[in-house]
Amino acid sequence: MKLVWSPETASKAYIDTVKSCELLHGSSVAELISAMAAGWNAEVIVETWARGGAILVSIGLAVAAHHTKGRHICIVPDEESRAEYVEAMSQSGQSDYEMLVGEPEEVIEGLQGIDFLVVDCGGDNDFARIIRAADLGRRGAVLVCKNAAAASRAAYGGGFRWRSVLEGKSRIVRSVFLPVGDGLDVAHVGAVGGNSGEAKRESRWIKRIDRHSGEEFVIENELSCL
Repeated sequence: MKLVWSPETASKAYIDTVKSCELLHGSSVAELISAMAAGWNAEVIVETWARGGAILVSIGLAVAAHHTKGRHICIVPDEESRAEYVEAMSQSGQSDYEMLVGEPEEVIEGLQGIDFLVVDCGGDNDFARIIRAADLGRRGAVLVCKNAAAASRAAYGGGFRWRSVLEGKSRIVRSVFLPVGDGLDVAHVGAVGGNSGEAKRESRWIKRIDRHSGEEFVIENELSCL
């Protein structure tokens, strides 16, 4: 089994997030992330959040979890952040989520089978450690770093490297930088065991080297959307 894209579910989550965020002046980032989480039918959706952060993406993830009938889990570093998050989500009408309090890279170790993970490149002290500590789903996973503009990625020499972040723990099917909001870096990592358990069929893979970043992409020709 592996993550399978559902355009219908993605569209529903996108539209519902647009409606939910209209009263909060809208956010193209929230709608996009919500559509990705719903479209990939994520069953375990995890985000990190800290006091003072924007709440729109969290609303989008809650909407996505509703459509996939999955879990939406938010990890916050302290009680002040927890209280602010609960208040903001309550004002938006969202209540179906789980809260975990503590250092994100430690708390996330207690979660299993994460399908969709959102971290804040600008807010988390070391988002790479959080990603490395995550137990990703056997069907594969989608990883999203928000606020990933060049200024937020200075620690990586001006160029984000998924390979260095993951340190070989997962096979990168595809990665992309999206110039939305303050930037989104997104990676789709492959299922554990590849195509084991599925009907045998020929698969064709495309390998490409990004001339600007030097990063290598390995893309399955059946991948219809990230």
